[in-house]
Amino acid sequence: MTANLEKATFAGGCFWCMVKPFHEHEGIEKVISGYTGGHKENPTYKEVCSETTGHYEAVQITYDPQIFPYEKLLEVFWSQIDPTDPGGQFHDRGDSYRTAIFYHTDAQKELAEKSKQNLAQSGRFKDQIVTNILPAKPFYAAEEYHQDYYQKNPFRYKMYQAGSGRASFIKEHWKKTDAELKNRLTPIQYEVTQNNGTEPPFKNEFWNHTEEGIYVDIVSGEPLFSSLDKYDAGCGWPSFTKPIDKGTIKEEMDVSHRMVRTEVRSKNADSHLGHVFEDGPVEKGGLRYCINSASLLFIPISELEKEGYGEYRRLFE
Repeated sequence: MTANLEKATFAGGCFWCMVKPFHEHEGIEKVISGYTGGHKENPTYKEVCSETTGHYEAVQITYDPQIFPYEKLLEVFWSQIDPTDPGGQFHDRGDSYRTAIFYHTDAQKELAEKSKQNLAQSGRFKDQIVTNILPAKPFYAAEEYHQDYYQKNPFRYKMYQAGSGRASFIKEHWKKTDAELKNRLTPIQYEVTQNNGTEPPFKNEFWNHTEEGIYVDIVSGEPLFSSLDKYDAGCGWPSFTKPIDKGTIKEEMDVSHRMVRTEVRSKNADSHLGHVFEDGPVEKGGLRYCINSASLLFIPISELEKEGYGEYRRLFE
């Protein structure tokens, strides 16, 4: 492991569902499913499920903090779990499915405690936040068939994520309330991001915008696109050849308006952004991300550090 890489360990219930959310981000070197927190050396999956080893199902992440800092890892972790459940996660019950943050350094401990306190004070959940913050213990990699399960068995993974109750919980509890959004967003921003609306071409904020910086989700602030990848496609909406990090967006089939298109949504906030087409510049991959200005907030280079996006300055160096 090179000097600039660090480790982070999180228990969030079934480890099948905790790999993909981290894996997709730039700066994540690897994510391993395994067992930790207990007393049995080199446990098997069957032994851990028997609830006799003291172990949690967990994931251990090797990451570059200069690219994806620990604070961001914590944000991803919280957004995948029910932090108020002391007996497991969703339909998975038992101590091995409890949630925990295992800190490797005092700095990680401090950041984890601060993030837990912030979540408790946010009012998002009525019940107490019970996720444990514990010192890291020996971590044992799970059997090979458990590793990267979402890639090896994508259909079963999706079925499990939905059937376990995790997907619906995340959608319900980790999305801002409708009242909050209506109060904070303009009518067109709300219509686009929440109702899959489309703003008029050539009559929107960023269609011919040329300033250098990054574009983030107007709802969540997650970084989406860079001015370095923006170009004039002549369509009247801001167009990009690629996102900053493919892990911050998701693509879904859209059959509205009697057409078959590929919709682009933000990963965490689930905001409707626009569509992606295969008529972009061939020399840059051939894709055109046609995005509504109303779904975006622009952060100029001069404001990156001030607004908490300092790690993205490297894109412009």
